[in-house]
Amino acid sequence: MIGLFDSLAQPLLRVLDPEDAHFLAIKALKFAPKFPLLPRAAEDDSRLAVRAFGLNFKNPIGVAPGLDKNGEAPDALLRLGFGFVEIGTVTPMPQSGNPRPRLFRLEADKAVINRLGFNNDGAAMVLRRLAARANEGGIVGVNIGANRDSADRVADYIRLIEAFAPVASYVTVNVSSPNTPGLRDLQEAKALDGLLARVIEARDRVSRNAGPTPVLLKIAPDLALGELDDIVGVARARKVDGMIVGNTTVSRPAHLRERDKAKEQGGLSGRPLFALSTRMLAETFVRAEGAFALIGVGGIDSGRAALEKLKSGATLVQLYTGLVFRGLGLLDEIKTELLNALQCGEHEKLDELVGADAAAMTAEPWPG
Repeated sequence: MIGLFDSLAQPLLRVLDPEDAHFLAIKALKFAPKFPLLPRAAEDDSRLAVRAFGLNFKNPIGVAPGLDKNGEAPDALLRLGFGFVEIGTVTPMPQSGNPRPRLFRLEADKAVINRLGFNNDGAAMVLRRLAARANEGGIVGVNIGANRDSADRVADYIRLIEAFAPVASYVTVNVSSPNTPGLRDLQEAKALDGLLARVIEARDRVSRNAGPTPVLLKIAPDLALGELDDIVGVARARKVDGMIVGNTTVSRPAHLRERDKAKEQGGLSGRPLFALSTRMLAETFVRAEGAFALIGVGGIDSGRAALEKLKSGATLVQLYTGLVFRGLGLLDEIKTELLNALQCGEHEKLDELVGADAAAMTAEPWPG
């Protein structure tokens, strides 16, 4: 059924402007619970279940933020068989983002460049949507960021933590988007320490009434290893619940084929990001030393790629650009690959695979 849907929908979406295709896809997902527009997933094999951040996931495959920016369709995505959905990025005030065109497909490279700029409906609207689905179940995280013109970006994050902690399964502090000028400066050790101290304090204060809400930190793949040392050290000291590695990259690999589109400003995602993001994942895993679980994201467009993320240190993975080029069939392909890895390796649980290759990977030459 998913194969049939992909065969019908993919050609239509791919001929549209990328942002128009995204808008149409969200509308289809938004109304899917009311009409049978999309297939319903079969029940997952229990061996795919994992636990991370104090949460129980029916499988480790999630939807990365950016697909459902405004919390319009998390339940439809969960119905399709994803183990979790992360919406956003959400800012305190509504934000239109950068001028169009701001989203570019690199078809030959199976990649996307975006400079969207945190376009979203704002916290109040997204909060109403999440509150309305509070009894639906499923793991729905919220990715939060500062408004572009904010006079106090740290205050933006505190405001968002206070708003979303009661309704989100977890909250991700996004300080790594390349499309909000100066945002990545918050990854600098002193700034990050101050931000996380206040974020964790706000989370703990809200938790007295709302219950515990895991806080995750999302980082860029473009960090120097010395910077990564500092970031992981701060994250461990402030006792964050997890990290996401990583966001889009501002680098442009030399092997990109669509050289003209590659000149567009913004963050690169998709297949060309896989090697860099996976190496940064392994580097983060060895530095975290089991202090918290990691989510691996960047360039996953096959079951084998997802398995490599787990072996490089990810407990969970997230998809977005891979779905653009591979369709919903990618989800079942990954589940099959993970189950095959358990059977062939005589492992009982996925967590036995997590980080198996991380140390060896950090000794390899840096990906070009």
